[in-house]
Amino acid sequence: MKRGKRGKRKKGQIWVETIIYTLIAFAMIGLALAFVKPKIDEIQDRGIIEQSITLLEDIDDIIKNIGDPGNQRVIKIGIRKGVFKIDAEAEKLIFEIESRSEFIESGEDYQTGDVLITSKKIGNLNEIVLTITYSNHNLTYDNKHELKQFGKSSTPYKLLISNEGEEAERIVINFELLN
Repeated sequence: MKRGKRGKRKKGQIWVETIIYTLIAFAMIGLALAFVKPKIDEIQDRGIIEQSITLLEDIDDIIKNIGDPGNQRVIKIGIRKGVFKIDAEAEKLIFEIESRSEFIESGEDYQTGDVLITSKKIGNLNEIVLTITYSNHNLTYDNKHELKQFGKSSTPYKLLISNEGEEAERIVINFELLN
């Protein structure tokens, strides 16, 4: 009779040990993710910022090389995080993102090509702003001087960029969203 009870105790002990080891493994995985996930997010944000700089440079190339009045180009803009702005009032293209990545030192400005990069610390995040300013061009959105914002989207936006001729010795560049 004693033998039977001892066998049941060992079976119970094996199950308890299995559960304890499983819980320890889950705790270890949880700790690893707690440290690794922020770093992964930071690396992804850095990639988004670098892609956004390239996007702004591509749009800038289109604007500078669009040619004669009436010429048009279409560009696809994919936004996974952040906000792309066409500020036709201030003649600027802007991309803003709140990021864990400290792309440049907070409070500093950095110029790469025509793109001005600024960074400001907000809590534990950094607000990164990419800007291109146009002094020789008159930017419009749907032929109006207004601010247009494009946020996160699962599908890319299609923007039509067109040369509308000159006005007050400045080339008018119009942006229009295509369906």
